[in-house]
Amino acid sequence: MNDEVLLNKFIDYLEYEKHYSAHTIKSYRYDIGEFRDFIVKEGFGDSFIIERERIFGYFLSYLSQKGLASKTIARKLSALKTFYSYLKKEDVIQTNPTQLIKAPKQERKLPQIVTEREIELIYKSINRSTPLGIRNYLIFDLLYSLGLRASELCNLEIQQIDFNSQQIKIIGKGQKQRTVILHDLLLEQLKNYLTYTRAQLLAKGDGKITDKLLLNYRGGPLTTRGLRVIINKLFKDAGEYIKVSPHMLRHSFASALLNHGADLRVVQELLGHEHLKTTQIYTHLTTEKIKQVYDAHHPRAKLKKEK
Repeated sequence: MNDEVLLNKFIDYLEYEKHYSAHTIKSYRYDIGEFRDFIVKEGFGDSFIIERERIFGYFLSYLSQKGLASKTIARKLSALKTFYSYLKKEDVIQTNPTQLIKAPKQERKLPQIVTEREIELIYKSINRSTPLGIRNYLIFDLLYSLGLRASELCNLEIQQIDFNSQQIKIIGKGQKQRTVILHDLLLEQLKNYLTYTRAQLLAKGDGKITDKLLLNYRGGPLTTRGLRVIINKLFKDAGEYIKVSPHMLRHSFASALLNHGADLRVVQELLGHEHLKTTQIYTHLTTEKIKQVYDAHHPRAKLKKEK
C-alpha cells in the first residue's frame, strides 16, 4: 500500500471515526506531508513509514532550527503520534516508534479574557432596533453566557433547544454532547428571535430552509468566519479597539463563573472539557485577580509600592 493510499485512509479515519474538525484534518495532512518531505530530503527513505525512533528526534531538531515555536512543534508531533498509532492499529507497522518521543516543553500561557466591565459595555452598546442588532445581541449573550465554541454556536440547530427545561444540548468536539443552561433573559431573547427576527432574516435568503439557529444578513447559515467579523465589529463599535475572538468569550465565561464562586467541576461540565486539568488553568486567572486585589488594597502591600 503506497503512501498516498495510506494517508487517505487515515484522513477518512479521522473524519468518519474520530470526528476531527476539518481544520485539524487539514493540519494533520500538512504535518505528515512535511515529515515525508524531510525523510526524502535527508535521505532516510522514500516513504513516511519509518520505524527508527531517532529519525523523529532529528525531525524535531530540524523544526526547532527553523525557529518554530514549541507549541507548533508539539502539534506536529501530535499529528505524527496519531498517524503512527493508526498504522500500528492497522498492522501496517509492528511497533510505534513515536510512543516514547516527547514534545518540547511549552510555556503555559494564561487564556486571554475580556473583563466584566468590557463585557457590560458591549451589552449596553449594541443597537437592538434592527434585526441584525437583535441577532448580534443574542450571539454575544450565547457566547458569554454559555461558553460555546465558535463552531458549536454556528452549528447549533433549533431542535437542540429545550425551552421547557431551559437547556440546550451542545454537540462539541468529537461529537461529544453536553448540556448548557439558559438563564431567563437569554431564554426570552431566543423566543423573541425565533418568533420575529429569524423570520425576517430568512426572508432575505434564496428560499432554502435551514435548521440552523443563527443566520447571516443574506438569510443563510452563519459561518465561523462571519461570527468573528461580527464579534470584532461589536467591540469596535463600542470603542474598544482590541482584537477579540469568540474563544476569548469562552475563556471569559469560565473566568466569570470561578470568580463568582462556581465549583471547578461544574465549570468543567459546562465547557465540555474531558479532563479537569484543562479547566484548572482558569484557577490561575482567579489567583491572579486575588493577588491584584490584595496588592491594591492591603495597607502593607500599598506601603511597599509607595517606597
